[in-house]
Parts: sequence; C-alpha cells; structure tokens
Amino acid sequence: MEILIVEDEPKIAQLIQMALEAEGFSCHRCADGLTALQAFQEYQPDVIILDLMLPGLDGLEVCARIRQKPGPKDPYIMMLTAKGEEIDRVIGLSTGADDYLVKPFSPRELVARVRALLRRSLRHGGQTLVYRTQHFTVDVDQRTASRHMNSNQAEPLDLTTLEFNLLSTFISQPNRVWNRTQLIDKLWGDDFFGDERVVDTHVARLRKKIEPDPANPTFIKTVIGVGYKFEDSGTNG
Repeated sequence: MEILIVEDEPKIAQLIQMALEAEGFSCHRCADGLTALQAFQEYQPDVIILDLMLPGLDGLEVCARIRQKPGPKDPYIMMLTAKGEEIDRVIGLSTGADDYLVKPFSPRELVARVRALLRRSLRHGGQTLVYRTQHFTVDVDQRTASRHMNSNQAEPLDLTTLEFNLLSTFISQPNRVWNRTQLIDKLWGDDFFGDERVVDTHVARLRKKIEPDPANPTFIKTVIGVGYKFEDSGTNG
C-alpha cells in the first residue's frame, strides 16, 4: 500500500514515515501543498496523511483539489493538525477528508487509524450484487454506478469510494430510514473515528452528484429528527 505524507515539520514527517514503514507500508514525503498535488499524480497513493497548515496551498485546499479530480485511485485522506477545536474538524471533513488526527499523537494510534481507513474498502468486497431502480443502477461487484437519463441512455456517476458505498447502502434498502449511527456502523463499523456529522457531509456531496436539485432532493430524503432514506420506484436487486 502506498502512503503519501504531506507534512512540513521534518521531525514529525520522519516519525510518521518510520512508524508506517515499520508496518510494511511504502511511504513518500513532501512538505508543501503544490508538491503534494504533484506527488499525488505521480504515486497515486492509497492513503494521504495531510497536514492542515502547509506552506503555499494549505491542507484544506489540497484535499478539495484531490477530491475534485481523484484520478485512477480515490485515496483516503487523514487530516493532521495541531488544532483541536470542533470547527476545524468539521471544516476538514467538509472538504472530503475521511479522518482527523490532532497533534500530538502516538505513532501507534496513527498506524491504527491508517489500517482502519484501508479496511473500509473491504466492506463491500466479495459481493456480486446489482441494484436497479427507475433512475439508477449500482453494480457492487464492479463498483460502478449510473443514472438513467431516459430509456436508452445511462450517465456514469463519478463517485468517491465513500459516496459509492453510501449510495449502495441507500439503494440496497429503499424507503428504509437510516440514522447517522446506523450509517456509520454500516459503512465503517468499529473502524470509525470522528464526528457523526461526517455523515451529513457525505450525504450532501452525494446529493450534488445525483440530485437534479440538491437543495430540494428527490431521491435522498431527510427524515427530520431521525436521519435519511432513499426513495425511487422500480427497485430490484
């Protein structure tokens, strides 16, 4: 597994690299935002450990740009920062980060978080399921999703790993109401670290990609005081 470490403090970057390489990971390091974007294109890492405060482009901007153009791999991103206020966590997650670790941290915890991120992609492995509704087809085995524009045309959906898993979860049980805790357990299980509101962030991002009007969603409905449900007719699996 390839890991990109983006950290401008050499001692911290070296500590992270040593901890991860001791566990068998292959690591690359860089110290600023622009170099990070270049390294991302070159190495196509599975995980990016991304410091929030960087020279040039900061971590939030780097994260946002990677999520806009993920490339062949859609990496997991762990934000690393000395700031511990809740608002910083929310902002970091809203740009597309998958996890958030506050300095100072133990190398053991960081390695555990990285392993937890990598296990997320296995949660839908081994299935040969295709879900179809009136407007969508989701192939869990091939990990492809499309929206039906009309009876003769389907538009591929460009979804991140988490967005795909979220849509698969919704479409697997249409009309079921999911609360945040259930969605976290379904998608991440015991591997989850962070704020439950990360679910809202990923729902909002998914709506932007599948809804005709994300502000007034047709498919992913908010159930006030409870959570979310997916509605579409003609469901089969």
